[in-house]
Amino acid sequence: MDIFNVLTMIGGLALFLYGMHVMGEGLTRASGGRLEKILEKLTSSTLKGVLLGAGVTAVIQSSSATTVMVVGFVNSGIMTLQRAVGIIMGANIGTTITSWILSLSGLQGDSLFIKLLKPSSFSPILAILGVSFLLFSKKDKKKDAGAIMIGFAVLMTGMDTMSGAVKPLADVPEFTNILLMFRNPVLGMLAGAVLTAVIQSSSASVGILQALCATGAVSYGAALPIIMGQNIGTCVTALISAVGAKRNAKRTAFVHLYFNLIGTVVFMALFYAANMAVHFGFLNEAANAAGIAVVHTLFNVFATVLWLPFHRVLERLAMLTVRDSKSEERMEGVMQGLAALDDRFLDNPALAMEQCRVACAHMAAITVEALDAAMSLLHTYDPEAVVRVTEDEAVIDKYEDRLGTYLVQASRNELQTKDSHTLSVLLHSIGDIERISDHAVIIAKAAKEIYDKNLAFSEAAVGELEVFSDAVRAVVREAMEAMKTEDLEIACNVEPLEEVIDDLSDEMKKRHIDRLREGRCTIELGFILSDLTTSYKRIADHCSNIAVCLIQADNDAYGRHAYLNSLKEEDNQHFRRRFEAYSRQFALPVRVKGTPKVDMRERMRPAAESH
Repeated sequence: MDIFNVLTMIGGLALFLYGMHVMGEGLTRASGGRLEKILEKLTSSTLKGVLLGAGVTAVIQSSSATTVMVVGFVNSGIMTLQRAVGIIMGANIGTTITSWILSLSGLQGDSLFIKLLKPSSFSPILAILGVSFLLFSKKDKKKDAGAIMIGFAVLMTGMDTMSGAVKPLADVPEFTNILLMFRNPVLGMLAGAVLTAVIQSSSASVGILQALCATGAVSYGAALPIIMGQNIGTCVTALISAVGAKRNAKRTAFVHLYFNLIGTVVFMALFYAANMAVHFGFLNEAANAAGIAVVHTLFNVFATVLWLPFHRVLERLAMLTVRDSKSEERMEGVMQGLAALDDRFLDNPALAMEQCRVACAHMAAITVEALDAAMSLLHTYDPEAVVRVTEDEAVIDKYEDRLGTYLVQASRNELQTKDSHTLSVLLHSIGDIERISDHAVIIAKAAKEIYDKNLAFSEAAVGELEVFSDAVRAVVREAMEAMKTEDLEIACNVEPLEEVIDDLSDEMKKRHIDRLREGRCTIELGFILSDLTTSYKRIADHCSNIAVCLIQADNDAYGRHAYLNSLKEEDNQHFRRRFEAYSRQFALPVRVKGTPKVDMRERMRPAAESH
């Protein structure tokens, strides 16, 4: 074999890989997205998933493409990990179709029928038709059909070119000796896995092996381990696609890996154990393209039959490999409140409203936790806490959507007066709770900006902000407790405290302007402080909305504005007493001129960085 044969083989390989790529792309486009919808819907059982995975892969001629598609579905939440397992197992069976098509090139015989079955006979016709569709048709479907035909023709041309180029290797002792090394199961599996991992297609690597069989020097003893390794190497594509994906998508990729890896180990152990007892004579015989297709198919069917009763084990292995992080475990915990909103409870309105109270209590607790974490960042900065606040806000959004929908569904039933009042309060309150979580994110971002820019508030501003934060924490606690217990006495405490917070906001703005004039503060800090005070004031407003809604629901005749106006009448002793008590409790420190600045970055330094 000279340099020209090597170049011819490389050219044939290039045509083969390109033809497979073009054909796969054409088949995928021709599906028009229908395959994705089929995968999404028709996977109610593992067995159906196996059949579906095999069918889809047989159509698009790529188990890697099917697996990557499934990883994407799991990552987006369209498909569960359990349903993905069956499709992955089926994809390994479907990919064997390619090897059977390629084995047609090895058909022998002089009859007209046999000659017509050979790809070398009908590939030119397909190529002419494909080119005609691409050049002269304006319809996308015909162009896709043309791409499929051309891809197949190029693929088979590449296959024949490779086979012709490597035939002289049969007379090269060095090549024969290399193939004898692959009779070692470990080396053969390693070679097959590396080749497939590089070209990222088990169908292509099996095709290359079938082309090498044209030399007559590849025995079944050498081909078998290589085929096993090729099934392991094809997992690389799915593993790459799962990089950066969610944990269930990563688990899906590992299901593919464990299916092939453990299936290969079991198959090889059983096969070589049986060989020791029976001594299979065909292992020393020269392999051909059809034989390679048979072995490839037998293994994938064996692995699927082996794993089908134990598909849960595959899930468990993947979950043990990709464990939930603390953050993900926490997120699953905070989402548990939504489990109470079962549609089956809607037939019992009283029970449905009780479930809504439970879910809303969870929603309120998460919001209070997020807000407290955000405010704490102004004193001790923690990057992980910023992430937690943002995650909690996303969870609150989900609570609002689900609770809102569930409450509207519950409202269609006949409710008792008390449940009707509760529904009205919850339906109005969830929006205010969600807005409080939004302001928690704003506060967390302000804390991050202070830390990142190494800004410094004056000591007076720090003290004032602490008092302001305590007042906001108090009003949120009062409002959430009132909503949870439907206690009107607690609800009546919210508005006096909200008035105090309004006064605190106005006073802090005045003091900031004074410090700005004295040169003890900067415009940049002023913007951040303004964002914080605005968020604090808005949070108090939302708490007021919750409390007023609760009082309104108890007395349908009360309008919001009428209630708020009545609170500020001179003879409203309860309001005045509570307002004065809160004013004393949350009084700002006495202003002292010339107070030094506080290095907020040092003050907010994470505990791990402190000395």
